[in-house]
Amino acid sequence: MSIAKIGDAKLKITQRKSGIGGTARQRETLKTLGLRRIGATVVREGRPEVRGMVRSIAHLVDVEEVTE
Repeated sequence: MSIAKIGDAKLKITQRKSGIGGTARQRETLKTLGLRRIGATVVREGRPEVRGMVRSIAHLVDVEEVTE
């Protein structure tokens, strides 16, 4: 386990599957996170709000924790 505090960790989120065929809410979540196409990667703060968004589209993305 990491010694970093929850607020210190960042999440590297990579879109692996398309939002097509998903609900409108899932497509909006992808858009809100800044994921526009398969293979796109963004780094976001590991805040509870972001973790909740990632949880709702977990089947479409890969997530890894990054410490800086």
